[in-house]
Amino acid sequence: MMFRAAVEHAKKHPGLIPQFFFICLGMGGASLYLIRLARGPHVTWDKTNNPEPWNKLDPTYQYKFVAITTDYKNLKKEGPNF
Repeated sequence: MMFRAAVEHAKKHPGLIPQFFFICLGMGGASLYLIRLARGPHVTWDKTNNPEPWNKLDPTYQYKFVAITTDYKNLKKEGPNF
C-alpha cells in the first residue's frame, strides 16, 4: 500500500524518483552494515557452545573496518591460549 502510494507520487512528480532511489540505497547500505556488525567476531549469539569467540581469533586478524595506523601482519600474540 505504501509502495503503491510512492509510485503514484513518482508518476505525478518525476523529480521524486532520484530521492526515492537514494533513500532506498541508504537504507540498504545501513541494513548491510548492521548485518556485518552482527556477524562480527566480538558478537556472541550462542553463549552455551561458544561463550568467548574472541579468544579464538588470530592476532593478525583485522577485525576493524578501517585500520589506518595498525599493521596486523606484524602483531604477535601476547598471553596464554585459553
